[in-house]
Amino acid sequence: MNRQARKTSLQAPSLRYPGDGAQPTPGATKANGRWLRALLGARVGTRVSALINRREPERLFGALFVLPALALVIVFRMVPLVWGGYYSLTDFDGVHAPRFIGLGNYAHLFGDTTFGASMKNAAILLATLPVWIALPLVLATLIHQGVPGGGFFRAVYFLPAVLSSVIIGVIFNFVLNYAGALNTLTAVFGIDPVDWLGNGSTALMSLIAIQLWSTFGMSVLIFLSGLSTVAPELIEAARLDGATPVQVFRYVILPAMRPIIEFALVVTCIGMLTSMFGLIYVMTAGGPGTGTYLPEYLIWIEQGYLNKPGYASAISMVLFALMAGLAVVQIRIMSRNAGI
Repeated sequence: MNRQARKTSLQAPSLRYPGDGAQPTPGATKANGRWLRALLGARVGTRVSALINRREPERLFGALFVLPALALVIVFRMVPLVWGGYYSLTDFDGVHAPRFIGLGNYAHLFGDTTFGASMKNAAILLATLPVWIALPLVLATLIHQGVPGGGFFRAVYFLPAVLSSVIIGVIFNFVLNYAGALNTLTAVFGIDPVDWLGNGSTALMSLIAIQLWSTFGMSVLIFLSGLSTVAPELIEAARLDGATPVQVFRYVILPAMRPIIEFALVVTCIGMLTSMFGLIYVMTAGGPGTGTYLPEYLIWIEQGYLNKPGYASAISMVLFALMAGLAVVQIRIMSRNAGI
């Protein structure tokens, strides 16, 4: 009898949570009702309290916690998007009342050579996407596998990500200027100077290389986070079976990293199209000619210099549709390859 009592006393108390079917006590119900009425007002608080008592509380409380973030998204994302769509159908100039012109702005886009040049440059930029994914993935894998100095390289790779694009642009203006540090260094070896930022064949690729250098550290951290979820037993088993490092990477790490790669593809693609304005503004101002124009820079030109918010909004809608379409296509392709 004493042994049974001792066994019972050592048992942990049974904990029940709202989702386990436990019913709130009358005291808890009254307390919830009081603070909800004080927070939301008598009428709304009473209704919310009734919902809590009648439905699963954790779902409603989850929704309440999401509401602030959802409100920010609606106010600062969705509302401007709707207004941008409306202004894209008008001839709004920022001064006079907008006049509805239908698809006139979009029709004008097809004959705008500057817009065509910006889209061509955007296509060249997107063609480099595999490098933006493969390079940080390989470097993250090497760091995760324990190469000497992994912690040092992790810090060095991430350091450019904390610098603003303006600072990076000023630094590389000094480096890539015709009389800058790079040409001065190459002249020592008898190499003729190159106008990196003034030549149409090198200006855009120079900006792309600088942007890649300044942002790939964040991708390295994302991939390192994903690699930490790969079971070490799988890698060790593959090594014991005689797999080479390349085979381990291809047949073990890549399949396990598929969701992270999918996420990185979408985020990187959107970032490529929306985060180069600072470099363009500081380093080339879109030149030479329209050689480094991208849609985001053209939007600023039409809005800020030419006072055409309606036309700029049309370009914004095209850019938004392009990013959304690319994201959907990437997710579909990755899901299909995963057999989902």
